Amino acid sequence: MKHALTGLVALSLLAPSVSAQSLTGQPAQASDAYYVAARADLATRIAVTPNTGRARNIILFVGDGMGTSTLTAARIFQGQRQGVDGASTWTTMDRLPYAALVRTYSHDSLVADSAPSATALLTGVKARNDTVGVDHTVAVDDCAGSVGHGAVSLFETAEDAGLATGIVSTARITHATPAAAYAHTPQRDWEHDAELPAAAVAAGCTDIASQLIAWPHGDGFEVVLGGGRAAFLPKTAPDPEDPQARGLRQDGRDLIAEWKLKHPTGRYVWNRAQFDATTPARGEPLLGLFEPDHMKYEAERDQDVGGEPSLAEMTRKAIAALQQQDKGYVLLVEAGRIDHAHHVGRADLALADTVALDEAVAAALGMVDTPDTLVIVTADHSHNLTISGYPPREAPILGSVTRGDGVRSIASDGKGYALLSYASGPGAVDGPRSDVADIEHDHAPYPALVPMRSAAHGGEDVVARATGPWAHLLNGTIEQNLIYHIMAHALGEGADEPSTKAQD
Repeated sequence: MKHALTGLVALSLLAPSVSAQSLTGQPAQASDAYYVAARADLATRIAVTPNTGRARNIILFVGDGMGTSTLTAARIFQGQRQGVDGASTWTTMDRLPYAALVRTYSHDSLVADSAPSATALLTGVKARNDTVGVDHTVAVDDCAGSVGHGAVSLFETAEDAGLATGIVSTARITHATPAAAYAHTPQRDWEHDAELPAAAVAAGCTDIASQLIAWPHGDGFEVVLGGGRAAFLPKTAPDPEDPQARGLRQDGRDLIAEWKLKHPTGRYVWNRAQFDATTPARGEPLLGLFEPDHMKYEAERDQDVGGEPSLAEMTRKAIAALQQQDKGYVLLVEAGRIDHAHHVGRADLALADTVALDEAVAAALGMVDTPDTLVIVTADHSHNLTISGYPPREAPILGSVTRGDGVRSIASDGKGYALLSYASGPGAVDGPRSDVADIEHDHAPYPALVPMRSAAHGGEDVVARATGPWAHLLNGTIEQNLIYHIMAHALGEGADEPSTKAQD
């Protein structure tokens, strides 16, 4: 330490004589394109001033399973799809001025599932895997033990305070992430009554779909858009899109009909034509359930019989509806199918859904004023996707690794390999691995190391990016549940702080 301090003192004494020429002079590389671009980026960052005013609105985007490797691969994919250099492409998410690394472990696991991670984001506490909207004392499946241990969500406090609220997801609206906004249950799989065991029913637990309809806060959600129609319909009811399909409820309840009775001025839609025909109006809540199960992957959305809106279109519709209200709003937008694509080893589908999320972020930023709207983009957890090899910069991100001369790179076993692969998943083989000639391709899973029916989540930190009031608090490395507290502070406690009127 003594030698280090001595060196620092000596450097400080020398600094006045050497700094003027070395730090203000133009180096030889000053005209280099990379150098010029970085200097411009520096100027932009220097101009950003933290905004400490009160947030009137909050929009939280969650890319389910959107780890850092997914973000990088999707950026490259997005650029290449547009016919430009993928490596240097900037997504809308990339341009948000503040960022932090987020620790995603749950109370009982190094690797979280979506239920406790969404609970952390929306209630401010860490919980156990498979539980939603309850604190860490609640054990999985323990209905009796969950009584009195519900964790109040940001959406519940917002509704009670008179703000408008909304949820958008490409997953079932009763799935783990959207459920954390309104449900409290020791088991994330209790999405409809047929899933509840008799003991849970006897102990007073109710299914997630019915909790959404009975949600007692404020005047209820102003807008709910997603999939999962079957959990709201009785098993005797045919699905409007597929007459061969039926609802899942065994209690005979039609929760969609109940929602209509509860909201006589509301509008329920299930297809693209009805969605397009709706014009958001004050006092007219909107419920859209576009699939019996999850919504389609973005790359397959055009195959839907009834037609589905994109995530960006749902985001725009939700914001337009929420902007009709007086006091501001809180909105959750989830790209739920990034995770599902990774689980089945389909990196191509995952990247397309990540780009769709980026388009939704761009759509939102085009409609709101960031001086009074806090926008956060993050993930609930990562996945085990990897990007490896030494391909040329222009190599297709969905293809196999090649050398600079275009010849396929060969591993030590004499076979080619993919640029994208998984540590685990259905793309693994029992025995010698296959030669990867080309992955752009036949809808098969991408290669994996450990054979698993469903690829496992990743446990590394994810990224949170933000703009708007108090976005600067997202910096360094943070616990996932801190994001809730930042949002709550921006909405409420930040009200008495002076605003810098920053345009970040």
